[in-house]
Amino acid sequence: MKKIVALSLFLVLFMPLGFSQVLQSPNKDLALSFALDEKGTPVYDLSYKNKAAIQKSNMGFVIQKDILFNQNFEIQKVSFTTEHSKWEPVLGEQKEITNHYNEMKVELLQPKSKRLLTIYFRLFDDGLGFRYEFPVQPNLRHFMIQEETTEFNLGGNHKAFWIPGDYDTNEYKYTTSLVSEIPGLYEASSKESLAAQSRIKNVAVQTPLMMKSKDGLYINIHEAALVDFPAMALNVEAAKFGLSSHLTPDAVGNKGYVQTGKKTPWRTIIVSDDARQILASKMILNLNEPCALTDVSWIKPVKYVGVWWEYFTGGGSTWAYSNDQDVKIGETDFSKLKPNTTHGANTKHVKEYIDFASENGIDAVLVEGWNEGWEDNTAFKKEKIYSFTKAYPDFDVVELQKYAKAKGVKMIMHHETTSSTIDYERQLAAAFQFMNDHEYDAVKTGYVGPMIPRGEHHDGQMMVNHYLHVAKEAAKHKIMVNSHEAVRPTGLHRTYPNWIAQESARGTEFESFEGNNPDHTTILPFTRLMGGPMDYTPGIFQGDFSVYGSKKNKLSTTLVKQLALYVTMYSPLQMAADLPENYNRFKDAFQFIKDVALDWDSTTILEAEPGDYLTIARKAKGKDEWFVGGITDEKAREALIDFSFLPKGKTFTATIYADAKNADYLNNPQAYTIKKIKVKSTTQLKQRLAKSGGVAISIR
Repeated sequence: MKKIVALSLFLVLFMPLGFSQVLQSPNKDLALSFALDEKGTPVYDLSYKNKAAIQKSNMGFVIQKDILFNQNFEIQKVSFTTEHSKWEPVLGEQKEITNHYNEMKVELLQPKSKRLLTIYFRLFDDGLGFRYEFPVQPNLRHFMIQEETTEFNLGGNHKAFWIPGDYDTNEYKYTTSLVSEIPGLYEASSKESLAAQSRIKNVAVQTPLMMKSKDGLYINIHEAALVDFPAMALNVEAAKFGLSSHLTPDAVGNKGYVQTGKKTPWRTIIVSDDARQILASKMILNLNEPCALTDVSWIKPVKYVGVWWEYFTGGGSTWAYSNDQDVKIGETDFSKLKPNTTHGANTKHVKEYIDFASENGIDAVLVEGWNEGWEDNTAFKKEKIYSFTKAYPDFDVVELQKYAKAKGVKMIMHHETTSSTIDYERQLAAAFQFMNDHEYDAVKTGYVGPMIPRGEHHDGQMMVNHYLHVAKEAAKHKIMVNSHEAVRPTGLHRTYPNWIAQESARGTEFESFEGNNPDHTTILPFTRLMGGPMDYTPGIFQGDFSVYGSKKNKLSTTLVKQLALYVTMYSPLQMAADLPENYNRFKDAFQFIKDVALDWDSTTILEAEPGDYLTIARKAKGKDEWFVGGITDEKAREALIDFSFLPKGKTFTATIYADAKNADYLNNPQAYTIKKIKVKSTTQLKQRLAKSGGVAISIR
């Protein structure tokens, strides 16, 4: 890390009630005002270029009925610091990140009880982060949080891109509406068939929440560095355009167990009058701690294929080896079970995927359904479901290890827990040692279904600690982690870069269920991806599922939009998710997936409007290669691609993968064209995108 400045500026002591202390961002576009009101309640507001982003909003906690950490405070001391430094992520959208902020630390005292609370505000050029600290103090040591009372009062009826508040899933479709319309749409937005649902009873929405005000401000609310604390949703008081924190409870209703000396996660508000700057923000990463790992040489970007999509197409493959529903882990002799003949994770079939990966320069192969226990995956009713060290009889771990190694291909392990986390933690050390013994250096973890311990939630403090525990233990074994159905990310991949990706939102697999809306991937970069990379699993070329059997649904995009997602949906872990035979049918289009980079020197957001369109250009790390992805919603549009991100004075060859003139995501999604043109930094290209279409460009 290159630290340029870290300087204490000055202190303010004994600030009187009602007196506002102002903090400005380094470029002075953002201004924070903090004060105590007449009740001694901490209040703040935030403006951007003199426009109100967050109006006067209360802060604090309710610990219990007689411990109110949201009033009766006096200010003991206010101190200011600033930092301007640079650091390099292990994997990322750009080679170097600038960390420049002004900080205000406010130390509060309740005179009667002598209890202490500290609030840290960090104001960057792109937004505000603030967190609470519970200092070590004589008369408060361990306590339970009943609720956080932080408010985010909007002061206007903003356009919002939201999913309903839920303690157990982020896999809803996005709804776009005014804040005032959320209560009326809440029930309909929640009607999804999901593996685990615990919808918040009052009207609430998940973070990251993306909004646009009528006067042109883009506002994004989320959190950073979620460690040892429950995840935050947002209560919606639509009539007042108000939002407030809503922490995920545990099985008995408490919302966090705290020991003094601890800090909360950062509450984040990213603001701009340019949607592109929302996507360019690295504030959430900057609010996380630096990399905790000494050796990161083993952490690499990964492009993979896998025995996975065939389970969703309706073509007949299954995760389970047998149809016997009465297996017992540790007791059943799987070699004596009758095979069902549809088990996808068998040695012969996996070798076919290894061959395909090797022939096409794909790094790795994921195999789901390799291990004992898939016959009875009902963890909420039966705890011990899987073994993470014993393979089915038709999956030869040693033979496949040798075969993949000879072909220059890695194998990715799969650990589906069906949310039986106690059983998974019990086996974790043995499972990771098994991976080391057989040269697996990456694992996809899964948390489908209701939690065990029963009554706990995916987004609760216990599970937040579990996900991080898995990432830390994996790092000790030099294993990268891709977690599915986990809490939404908050930038912790800076601190633990082996936590290479997460799902934590509605991904491609839903195209084979109820489907995704055409605007889905134009919203996700402004919401779910604000916290970190997503394993979205794009690359589906055969979007008519009726060709596989009984399913009638269709993909919500054109084929070219599937290519563009490799650029617009950032992740250093990217799957070519379709079946090999479909890629063999469209080898010229598949070339883009083979070529596209996963790790980047720089990223330029060319065009952006949440819910409508997005065009991004990225430079491959350490190479003179660039890739462009552009996507649109259900409306066809003309993208303007400005190549000024290229070095001046040089000419490059651009290969353009585009929707054909007659392309249509509903009726003709596989119609595309490929052409090569010469481009330079002064080139501007107008490119038509079909309905729910896209454009993908490789430049060399």
